[in-house]
Amino acid sequence: MPLRFLQPAEHKALLPAEQIDPVYKRLRLQVFLGIFIGYAGYYLVRKNFSMAMPDLVERGFSKGQLGIALSGVSIAYGISKFIMGNLSDRSNARIFLSLGLVLSALTMIVMGVFPFATGSITIMFLLLFINGWFQGMGWPPCGRVVVHWYSIKERGTRMSIWNVAHNVGGGLVGPLSIIGVTVFGTWQSKFYFPGIIAIVVAMIAYVLVRDTPQSCGLPAIESYKKDHAPDYNASHEKELSARQIFMDYVLVNKTLWFIAFANAFIYLVRYGVLDWAPTYLKEAKGFSINDAGWAYFAYEYAGIPGTLLCGWLSDKVFKGKRAPATIIYMLLVLAAVLVYWKNPAGHPLVDNIALVVIGFLIYGPVMLIGVHALDLVPKKAAGTAAGLTGLFGYLGGALFANIAMGYVVDAWGWDGGFYILIISCILAIVFTAMASRKESKTNKT
Repeated sequence: MPLRFLQPAEHKALLPAEQIDPVYKRLRLQVFLGIFIGYAGYYLVRKNFSMAMPDLVERGFSKGQLGIALSGVSIAYGISKFIMGNLSDRSNARIFLSLGLVLSALTMIVMGVFPFATGSITIMFLLLFINGWFQGMGWPPCGRVVVHWYSIKERGTRMSIWNVAHNVGGGLVGPLSIIGVTVFGTWQSKFYFPGIIAIVVAMIAYVLVRDTPQSCGLPAIESYKKDHAPDYNASHEKELSARQIFMDYVLVNKTLWFIAFANAFIYLVRYGVLDWAPTYLKEAKGFSINDAGWAYFAYEYAGIPGTLLCGWLSDKVFKGKRAPATIIYMLLVLAAVLVYWKNPAGHPLVDNIALVVIGFLIYGPVMLIGVHALDLVPKKAAGTAAGLTGLFGYLGGALFANIAMGYVVDAWGWDGGFYILIISCILAIVFTAMASRKESKTNKT
């Protein structure tokens, strides 16, 4: 079991019947705002290293070296999301979410305040690894909150709205970097200024989030909404052991493994474009640092309507099937990546439009993989299932985007990097189709 202070909040006696509906409605909105704001805060201190990479290149570090440093986040996050996902399934989401954000923010503040922290690749790697580990405490408690406070028929829509937090937080990294440099006059503020803001966000999340309905004197969401899965029973409200979660619901689930592989290639495209956008736009397209920062902002915020549309398509048009929307989106991502690559320097409007289109499209599949994982397991195993897809996404896709992209670009130029992105789009589509086929066969038996 987790440490005592992390253990799930104890169930309380049911409130009087006349109070249940108004309290449930108020708290559902409150906890949703809490996980939305809290997870957006995680992105303030996850992606700011990318904004500092052009400054570090000017200080003599190669792109390959910086890719190694950046990989620390991906390695740690991929492992942590899986391990911390399992711990989160057995912890109080309110404390877990807020604690991880504070620890991540403090790591980034250290990186910006102390000169030695950016003096070598080894130190940067270690600090980014630590940050990545704490970042793994963000997604799982949010997933725990969603599956406990929202029923199955609501989950797809709610998760698509919540997933916008990626873009809100990630998109603010560009403007916050510009503000930080303007106010403090130093490029190191790209680390510590977002860190300070993130600590404030963690406090807000702690005030808003609650662990489970039962810990607030409310019935389980299935009873409240009268929306039960076919195999739902009272045992689904009991906490599971780590072994039960892994052995009974995660490791034996073949469809979950297929979407995990698809996620690896989706993440490679996501971070292959995002993490290298400031450097690519500056070197290959002649953008200034400020122009690159606003392009980064546009990429992230374009994902908001794209994600919402993707969730709506999967729920309403494809009747809860996630694969068709993912495949359509990834085909369009492939086309946009080709435009982003082949558009010659001197046409910044086309570059910005291509980047916006990629941002509009890529977060839909990212979101649907998470929703799919939640759908495939009981709610007490939600964090672990999502952690498995995250493990593949970060140790496979994002790690490759960090390390290999840097060295490929150093050796073969940006063309080599774009060949990797194109192949990844194709493989993401293939594995998604395999997952869909497996799920169809399972549903028929």
